[in-house]
Amino acid sequence: MATPHISAPDDAFAESILLPGDPLRARYIAETFLEDVTEVTAVRNMLGFTGSYKGTPVSTMGTGMGMPSASIYLTELTRFYGVRRLVRVGSCGGISTDVKMRDVILAIGAGTDSGINRTRYNGWDYAATASYPLLRAAADAAAGMGIDTHVGNLHSSDLFYNSYNNALEIWQRMGVLAVEMEAAALYAIAAEEGAQALAIVTVSDHLVTEEQTSSDERERTFDQMVRIALEAIHNLEQG
Repeated sequence: MATPHISAPDDAFAESILLPGDPLRARYIAETFLEDVTEVTAVRNMLGFTGSYKGTPVSTMGTGMGMPSASIYLTELTRFYGVRRLVRVGSCGGISTDVKMRDVILAIGAGTDSGINRTRYNGWDYAATASYPLLRAAADAAAGMGIDTHVGNLHSSDLFYNSYNNALEIWQRMGVLAVEMEAAALYAIAAEEGAQALAIVTVSDHLVTEEQTSSDERERTFDQMVRIALEAIHNLEQG
């Protein structure tokens, strides 16, 4: 089946998928962590691959930046290609002083300044939260590998260059760990389509300390969150 944005056969994708924003990171994940990899889509250079991890079928595909772009691919993957487990593996900007550069966050939920979920939820406020089986599997996988993680809330913003003068103060007061641009849409679409979802993100810059990583580092060196995601999926598949 070819959808408007994904040209791939019906069985092109595994039931579990890792979703970075950057399609080049999807290629990196496929080449570094998966076996027997096949490129299954490249429409608009939004690269998608399917392979296996320890014998478990896994796909990976970019979503682009922001909830409007991600929503297109998330919807088509779940509605038309049968994807049932979606794990965002992306970067975020640290907000809490408890999180440091390169720390990994497992997102329980995601607040947002976007109207995207209100539109989906009849104008009401939707609680955009992770699927507990995936969250628990990821936490257990990280602990098993000796990787420290933070578990808490993100803020999914429509604006990368946020002009709100008091945004940081509000996010800190509400205990938000970091800001990114996709998780709130991911959680709502997965719920709507009967799928499971989790956002695992790595701190690539910090809004308080103003530390930053390079684009190349973000593409190629954030391996811990990928390992956590793959182990979580593999363990769930094995029962």
